[in-house]
Amino acid sequence: MIKTTLTIDGMMCSMCESHVNDTIRRSFKVKKVSSSHKKGITEIISKSSLDETALKDAVGKTGYKVLDIQTALYEKKHFFS
Repeated sequence: MIKTTLTIDGMMCSMCESHVNDTIRRSFKVKKVSSSHKKGITEIISKSSLDETALKDAVGKTGYKVLDIQTALYEKKHFFS
C-alpha cells in the first residue's frame, strides 16, 4: 500500500475537503482519502502509486492548488489486545 500526502492551498472549510475527496475518489482507484482544511493536506491510501501530474490536474480543476506531493509505503496499523 502507498500513502500519498498532498499539501493543498485554498481549502477553507469542510465543503472544500469534500470537493477534493470526491474528485480524488472519482479520478483514481483509492482505498481511502481524507482531507483537512486546517492542516492544508489530503492523505490518500492506494494499492499502487498515483500519477502526480494527474493528481495536480484533477485537484487543480476543483480550484485548489497542489503545492507538494509526498509518497511513502503504508502499512495498516494492527492493534493487539
